[in-house]
Amino acid sequence: MTVPIDDGRCFACGPENESGLRLRFERSGEDGVRARTVLRPEFQGWQGIAHGGVALALLDEAMAHAAGAAGHRGVTASMNARFRKPVPLGVPIEIAGRVKWMRRNVLELQASVTDESGATLVEAEGRFVSQGRIEDASDRRNPNAQV
Repeated sequence: MTVPIDDGRCFACGPENESGLRLRFERSGEDGVRARTVLRPEFQGWQGIAHGGVALALLDEAMAHAAGAAGHRGVTASMNARFRKPVPLGVPIEIAGRVKWMRRNVLELQASVTDESGATLVEAEGRFVSQGRIEDASDRRNPNAQV
């Protein structure tokens, strides 16, 4: 198994990806993460709202970072999403993710995107497979590793 490496070019969170979302997650509670952002016009689907694929990318990234906060380099195995309201462009939104449970190398996660009032816009549950621990490689997520 090859350990996934974070080289800073990720579409969702990579600071080196000029055309990406550039999300910055922080810990939230015991088992979660969150990020705040304002989506730019280039992520539009229909006028004024984010493309559905971008909304799914937000959820997927929140789950990946929640897996990371739990110490795992997780990759998406499956995800089920429910779109409740359009995700707007140009206004603040919050993306949150958390680990529901973990068995061996499988993590069950939840994620949501909410607006400033706290209304849920889109939410998902997913399963990720751990491809190693955060400390298994030296990269952006673990710059001090002695590998």
